Amino acid sequence: MGRPKAVDVVVESKRFTGIDKRPVDGPVRVFAPGPKGVGASGVAGDAVCNTEHHGGDDQAVYAFAREDLDGWERELERALPNGAFGENLTTEGVDVSGALIGERWRIGSEVILEITSGRVPCLTFQQHLGEPGWVKRFTQQGAPGAYLRVIRAGEIRAGDPIEIVHRPDHDITVALSFRATMNQRSLLPRLLEAGEALHPELREIARKYVAAQG
Repeated sequence: MGRPKAVDVVVESKRFTGIDKRPVDGPVRVFAPGPKGVGASGVAGDAVCNTEHHGGDDQAVYAFAREDLDGWERELERALPNGAFGENLTTEGVDVSGALIGERWRIGSEVILEITSGRVPCLTFQQHLGEPGWVKRFTQQGAPGAYLRVIRAGEIRAGDPIEIVHRPDHDITVALSFRATMNQRSLLPRLLEAGEALHPELREIARKYVAAQG
């Protein structure tokens, strides 16, 4: 969970950030926090300081794979504990960035989450890690982790199993949606294949792109 922390350099007029997550054993309640701009994190006790860009029902939970953290540890030659990228869930054995938009996960016995999009790196993320050119490096890697909405609320604990309980009938992955958003705009029309499961802001971007193409 993340607690509000003062930033060294004010980014987007925000003086505090909740990106600095620390592991907890649980139980922790996971819930739908409400619309973006009103609701914050979907994880009880977790701070979201910039609700203009973070939090809300479609970004209630952020997941990142431990395997990808391990890869960054080797590249950056520094320790990256669970939560280092601001994720609420550090997974093991799940291809988070290769998951499909609309894919649903059961975590433990109660909680069901649905993937909506990939994480877009920001300057706060770069400042948090203290790595020059981090936004560009993270984008080039193409494994952004996933935002999820809460389909069924409940409690989770460290070590709970993750089971994929639904895979939609399309091939739009988190990684593909990330590339479309960041540097391959020609992929945007494909995102509409994911339907209503796609993050509504990304769906609108894709629709406007298609309309602009005539």
